[in-house]
Amino acid sequence: MKILAIIGSPHGMKGNTGRLLEEVLTGAQQGGGEVELVSLSESMILPCVSCDVCHKTGDCHIKDDYEVIKAKLMACDGFIFASPNYIHSVTAQIKALFDRCANIIHCVGLEGKYGAIVETSGGGEDAEVLRYMEQVVNTLGAQSVGGIGSPMAGFRTFPNEAALFTKAQELGRELCRCIEKRQHFPEQDAYLSAFKARMQGLVEYRKKEWIYEYEFWQVRK
Repeated sequence: MKILAIIGSPHGMKGNTGRLLEEVLTGAQQGGGEVELVSLSESMILPCVSCDVCHKTGDCHIKDDYEVIKAKLMACDGFIFASPNYIHSVTAQIKALFDRCANIIHCVGLEGKYGAIVETSGGGEDAEVLRYMEQVVNTLGAQSVGGIGSPMAGFRTFPNEAALFTKAQELGRELCRCIEKRQHFPEQDAYLSAFKARMQGLVEYRKKEWIYEYEFWQVRK
């Protein structure tokens, strides 16, 4: 099974988020996952300019690395989003990627896939960022298997590190188990169903402008 990990830290895998993500990826490999890593510190993802081209054609016209990463997301079985906590939210790098996923969101394009979340912080308040990224997973159409977050204790070190790393590896294995078993999370149903219906209705309303997405939903009915 293909697992795509996307890390939004400016330090790539060299910082605290990268260190915690390493343990999750170890667990994913133990669970039978074939892991691919995308570091946004080594990619160019420009901000969305709200031009509507992706809604009309299915592709973004901005010339950067987004379409390559999008193709990887569409091809994977499961994915991991990883980001440090920057002022109660994610980094600009991964937020730019999320914003560029508008076409995937309108088509709930990652339906049937599973996502997991990794987060670190300088001084806590991890839960808010974890919740935000888990909602992004659902907004893309996927089911969330959960996440792991922690404040740091120093450079690439964490409080209660042994227990944290055990939990991180288990998250990676759980992601693979969910993919293999086609795990269902009933508690996410209400949001997923309501959001899917809302996107379908929105595209229907804008059918004259958003040609690609309208045709997509007509085929999907």
